[in-house]
Amino acid sequence: MVRDFSCGYGARDADVVRHASFALDEGTLNAIIGPNGGGKSTLLKGLLGLLPVAPSGEASFFGKPLASVRARIAFVPQRADIDWNFPASALDVAAMGLARKTGIFRRVGRDGRAAAMRALETVALADLAHAQIGELSGGQQQRVLVARALAADAELLMLDEPFANADSAASARLLATLKSLAHDGRTILAVHHDLATVRTTFDRALVVAGRIVADGPPHMSLDSSTLAAAYGIDVRQHARPFGMNAERNETRDPD
Repeated sequence: MVRDFSCGYGARDADVVRHASFALDEGTLNAIIGPNGGGKSTLLKGLLGLLPVAPSGEASFFGKPLASVRARIAFVPQRADIDWNFPASALDVAAMGLARKTGIFRRVGRDGRAAAMRALETVALADLAHAQIGELSGGQQQRVLVARALAADAELLMLDEPFANADSAASARLLATLKSLAHDGRTILAVHHDLATVRTTFDRALVVAGRIVADGPPHMSLDSSTLAAAYGIDVRQHARPFGMNAERNETRDPD
């Protein structure tokens, strides 16, 4: 449950997202969409306590404060935030999801490695378990990060642009994985850009442009008038096929 939630970068009057309120249903696939600089990634990071938050609002998870349920939540960052040259295998990265249970400096035992391998199997990467992460394709790297979240046995997965720079095939495979996870009862909240995919696949869309402009099933929240107000354009002229960004000349969000 998120109520009257504002967050930003700490300077006075610097809240990027203001007075956001919404609640997610268990076992659903939810998208955060909106224009560049609208606060999509900022909202995600604010909810996770990674950015300063205004004291007036609140965010609870499973009915409790973040600190008491953090182990039930996993964050999948943008690929650009990861050092893919680090000498670690896909299995090593997946096993990192167990750190909250084993401790950061404790070696992952046989059971932990088995759990990490099961997570890689879920995202169809078991055959690349021992590949160095820098050798993987962009789509495979993103799925390794999802495997890390699964190894942590997270019930809520929060993903920051998981489809960015992935080709259509990689995006389709990752989306199928996320749909399967939601079907199994996990809740997914992902920053996304492709309006067509959100309309056809996601259960819900939050349109963020400094505030939550619309929230609900995509056929309702992504109507042309709402999107025109959020993006400041006629978005029907800017539609893109699956795997491509919905905005013309899209660049990475500064959020």
